[in-house]
Amino acid sequence: MNDSSQSGEAPEPAATANSGAVGVIGLDLRGDEPAPKKQVFSWALWDWATQPFNTVILTFIFTALYLTTEAFLPADIAALGEDDPIRKAAEADLASGLGLGSTIAGIAILLIAPVLGQRADAAGRQKLWLGIGTGALIACMFGLWFVEPTPALFWLGVALISAGSVFGEIAAVNSNAMLIGIATPKTVGRISGLGWGFGYIGGILALVLVVVFYMLDWFGLPDDGGLPFRIIAVGCAIWAIVFSIPIFLNVPEPSMGRPERKVGFFASYALLVKDVIGLYRDPETRNTFWFLLSSAVFRDGLGGVFAFGAIIAGQVFGFEFLELVIFGIAANLIAGVSTIIAGRFDDRYGPKRIILVSLASMVIAGLAVFFLVDAGTVVFWIGGLILCAFVGPAQAAARSFLARVTPAGREGEIFGLYATTGRAASWMSSGAWTLLIVLTGATAFGIVGIVIVLVAGFLLLLPVKATAR
Repeated sequence: MNDSSQSGEAPEPAATANSGAVGVIGLDLRGDEPAPKKQVFSWALWDWATQPFNTVILTFIFTALYLTTEAFLPADIAALGEDDPIRKAAEADLASGLGLGSTIAGIAILLIAPVLGQRADAAGRQKLWLGIGTGALIACMFGLWFVEPTPALFWLGVALISAGSVFGEIAAVNSNAMLIGIATPKTVGRISGLGWGFGYIGGILALVLVVVFYMLDWFGLPDDGGLPFRIIAVGCAIWAIVFSIPIFLNVPEPSMGRPERKVGFFASYALLVKDVIGLYRDPETRNTFWFLLSSAVFRDGLGGVFAFGAIIAGQVFGFEFLELVIFGIAANLIAGVSTIIAGRFDDRYGPKRIILVSLASMVIAGLAVFFLVDAGTVVFWIGGLILCAFVGPAQAAARSFLARVTPAGREGEIFGLYATTGRAASWMSSGAWTLLIVLTGATAFGIVGIVIVLVAGFLLLLPVKATAR
């Protein structure tokens, strides 16, 4: 093994004449020598570090219990009864405002993620862009301290959370690219699963801490000015700082860069289009193209499980707040543990099999929840937890699959396309969910919409060639 392999850095590969695609797989450049455990756990801790932004701020606490509540309504509207149509309409405006911010963030990611990843590849500076994205995400969480409960500051909260989503995705593109620098073809599945598992478990630990503080009445902190929620945001920022440090200290760059691909920012878009066409035309990378397409669909189905799971639990099965939070903790814990375990099966049987088994199991569980809806909450507890048990393995195996078919020296670009294609298909679950509910007038039929997307992703993945293990 040469010196560059031992350091975790890939030698500069030669590009093909037509597309700039390379004819070797990045993972193969490392050989079979495993990376030091210190590097592996340092890389996985980044998911642990940043997950509270998604779990605590985006999903369960800051937005749901603070930013989209009466705290940000004008005083005269907040004083109206909870069932007053004027107040309900105002609360809906808050929710739609948050949705608008999320949409703008999605468009931003769609436009810039692959280009920034491509430029990081060319310069061999994935860690730099990981640092920029992570630092900006942390700054956004600190910024939420200034979002006091007044209508005038609502849009500041939306802007900070939306910007945090963009910066978090930019950082994730480069964290994903760095996976290739520490994994081998024999270990990439378990390492990818370890990262996803750490993310789930770290987010849940943060959520449990918040719930404990909530149950203890915030340790006597005054509620004035939304102080508990603002402290939670600052706590998430500090958490991210502490646990993201190891990746910068211990994990190597995945490559030394490709200077011949350095171009201006706007010229990067032309190069990107050329590269995407090249992925399809080059027989050695066509499989990568088709996987990006199929994964965009099934990953949107996976996202729909978590995006609408709480609504299904509350509106269809009548879960109250505390039961819903307990279910959320259990669901994420199971997802984290199952993902870590499934990573070893990924390395043994290949990521495609893990994804297909996961998708098939989720389709069966989803249909069972739908058809047995009248049997009570036990159906959702069992079926919902089964669904969550397979979400993480499918997500981790998808990252593993892409790492195995990513051309060396193009890690950031390909994972940037991974983020972009995911965003491009992000309307599918929500669209199918909305359409079936509108047509039937029953929220339960939204479950079928998610199942349809999962089935579509399953079918699109079938003809994609399995990777070498």
